[in-house]
Amino acid sequence: VQLVESGGGLVQAGGSLRLSCAASGSTSSIDAMSWYRQAPGKQRELVAFISRNGDSTNYADSVKGRFTISRDNAQNTMYLQMNNLKPEDTAVYYCNAETPLWGDYWGKGTLVTVSS
Repeated sequence: VQLVESGGGLVQAGGSLRLSCAASGSTSSIDAMSWYRQAPGKQRELVAFISRNGDSTNYADSVKGRFTISRDNAQNTMYLQMNNLKPEDTAVYYCNAETPLWGDYWGKGTLVTVSS
């Protein structure tokens, strides 16, 4: 499984961005997917989770009400809609895919910078 994130960039506080994670390879093996982020000098943290069929989602308290995770299994793509961005959302955002047989896969990340 290969994962490629896109959609990061520089945005002013209060703005929006939509991240995408395109999966390729053995995509039928992918179960749940998640977005993580890592800010400079901090540990990687879970931002949002979505189940295989999209009927279950979870969010970090810090992004609830502002971020929305979704996926399109027909397109093998996961999304993260980020609204009302804050400077503290600045981080590298990583896509994660869980596979029952082979464990977790990670993308290389996309940088989101929110200016105040």
